[in-house]
Amino acid sequence: MTALIIDTDPGVDDAFAIALACASPEVDLLGVTTVFGNVGLAMTTRNALRLLALYGREDVPVAAGADRPLVFPHPHRARTVHGRDGLSDLADTLPERETGLANTDAVSLMASLLDRATEPVTLVPIGPLTNIALLLAVHPSLTGKIERIVVMGGALAGGNVTAAAEFNLWSDPEAARRVLVEEEVPTVLVPTDLTVRCPVDTAWLDRLGASGPRGTALVALTSVYRQHYRKSLGRDGTVLHDAVAMAEAISPGLLKTTPLPLDIECGQGPGRGMVVADRRAPAVREELGVRGGRRVDVALDADLDTVREFLLERLCA
Repeated sequence: MTALIIDTDPGVDDAFAIALACASPEVDLLGVTTVFGNVGLAMTTRNALRLLALYGREDVPVAAGADRPLVFPHPHRARTVHGRDGLSDLADTLPERETGLANTDAVSLMASLLDRATEPVTLVPIGPLTNIALLLAVHPSLTGKIERIVVMGGALAGGNVTAAAEFNLWSDPEAARRVLVEEEVPTVLVPTDLTVRCPVDTAWLDRLGASGPRGTALVALTSVYRQHYRKSLGRDGTVLHDAVAMAEAISPGLLKTTPLPLDIECGQGPGRGMVVADRRAPAVREELGVRGGRRVDVALDADLDTVREFLLERLCA
């Protein structure tokens, strides 16, 4: 079994990622925590509860976390991409969960779950990294309980929310830098450089929609999201960024990674939130006197058809 904790800001692609974890028999879903991001914290939390209810997961504890970045105010939400409620304005079509929030905050819940864990746990942050940065800062003694962190975020060759930055890391660059640069926990970064190369088309969505009530519900949530991606892709279909990262968390090695030293631009200029990856050869770095530095496994390639089939097979089950 793969023990997972999901930190999320649902979000349509987050919905598919949560569904993928719920639908995968080898996953032991220990908990879900929420963070501001695609919409405000109250909505991301409500959405997470309803998505778990869709899969009958009353047993999974849910806790709300940060409602703002560590340092600077969050400039805006992603309502034009995900709809006003984060789920194409259709969150109310999902069932309500009988079990409400845990009587604690996100960081405390993650710390408690890690402390009690008898096997290493994979953290899967698929929103801004504020909660994860706080967890690592406040509970450094628990890092040994973390097998790895699989992050969806970042862009090495141009962003989606600005010309330089991807939404999740841009939402809280200071938190992202803490997680991706300053810590030593094994980490995989799944950037949009890969996820945008793995879109799903109408045939894929139609197969999912025909698979049953849950598939039908998930496809319905993509309506506003697909309108955005028609402009981006130039055809009907969509990109399930967070689900691609979740697939790697569930099936390690599904994505092909390259270890790279990273930094995150935290200035107030046009590069804010940008991932700076050092792709120079190690010998060149050494010749220039650049030594040490943490390396993050950056997912830059995959058998894209295999990834799409993995997602569809699990979600249709």
